[in-house]
Amino acid sequence: MGIEIERKFLLKNEDWRSEVASRTIIKQGYLNSDKERTVRIRVRNEKGYLTIKGESKNATRQEFEYEIPISDAESMLLLCKKPIIEKTRHLVLVDDKTWEIDDFAGENKGLILAEIELETEEEKFRIPSWVGEEVTQDSRYFNSNLITHPYSRFDKNRL
Repeated sequence: MGIEIERKFLLKNEDWRSEVASRTIIKQGYLNSDKERTVRIRVRNEKGYLTIKGESKNATRQEFEYEIPISDAESMLLLCKKPIIEKTRHLVLVDDKTWEIDDFAGENKGLILAEIELETEEEKFRIPSWVGEEVTQDSRYFNSNLITHPYSRFDKNRL
């Protein structure tokens, strides 16, 4: 069984940009975005992926990801709920951990999130100075929710 343990944060500043090791353009859509399960199609680096995720419990959830033909992924994106999530993923290495920083475009332009995957929920890790408030359990920041409630429509006074 696939398990994902991931914590998600807002950023304080742009200092992370000088530490980027690599970047990738990602397009992803959701065939299903129910709270109990999501079915995602992703195109990344000219490869396609089908991902099924279970409901989040704290920072943990089941995750199953399979590479699929790029032509299938591009066709399936047309079937997905709109808008399609567009983002540039930047990888930043801190100590022995990789931080994934997603800089969103399209209807979610302006949103930048940092994520770190862990082995256990209790695992200790260093939080860089550019990392801000943790939003792991704030459903507004779930990619699957950004299709129905894009960042461009957030009430910025409530953030």
